[in-house]
Amino acid sequence: MSLSPASPIVVIGAKGQMGARFVRSFREAGNPVTEFDHPLDVARLSGAVRGAALVLLCVPITAMRDVVAVVAPHLTQTTILADICSVKVQPLHDMLAQTTTPVAGTHPLFGPQTLDAELRIAVTPGRDQAASDNLSDCFRTLGFSPFTTTADEHDKAMAYIQGLNFVTTVAYLCASPLENGIERFFTPSFGRRVEAATKMITQDAPLFSTMFEANPHSLEAVRAFRSYLNVAAGGDLELLSQKALWWWRKQHDAGGPAS
Repeated sequence: MSLSPASPIVVIGAKGQMGARFVRSFREAGNPVTEFDHPLDVARLSGAVRGAALVLLCVPITAMRDVVAVVAPHLTQTTILADICSVKVQPLHDMLAQTTTPVAGTHPLFGPQTLDAELRIAVTPGRDQAASDNLSDCFRTLGFSPFTTTADEHDKAMAYIQGLNFVTTVAYLCASPLENGIERFFTPSFGRRVEAATKMITQDAPLFSTMFEANPHSLEAVRAFRSYLNVAAGGDLELLSQKALWWWRKQHDAGGPAS
């Protein structure tokens, strides 16, 4: 079944923030959407899944295996099963192990309220390349910017972009305790850093911890960071600063300032 503006869609986890965003996007494009959330109505689910072109799992990674087990018996050979988890190796394994039908992994690289940025989605083919291509085309129709990658490449990148960002932020804040009156010395840049970390620590810490544990490359990223901390502890900040200029290499190669 080809995905089109008329294709029926099933979204499981539709009451979550990202699930709700995809429901809105599909409906705005003209797709009929059937919503499910916990607890799953299995009797209603079976008919909806059989008639769907796409079943999109917007559920936590901790629930992925169990939800796939409920959905799998009702999938047809033309129904695409996809997820939106922030890690990809484990969810793809869970979906592929329990199905024989088209499977694709996706990760929206934006939040439920993001508006003023390119809305990129990583797409990781699982089974049936044509289905993954079809899903990418569907995302483009919705106004997103999909790109294809592998589950392992994705998780390596996320180990640094999400996992290590969380680990270093919590460790940094733990090393700067308020008990010693440090707030009197806040600079605007430090204040912005604390402000940027507020939601991550006060609301999303369990989510980031779960993603860290589920990503097979998390500890590798932490070990790499620790090695650079050891260089800093030895006092060679110039070496680190020079290596960090890698982030601005394209600007430097183009003839602009490196920093």
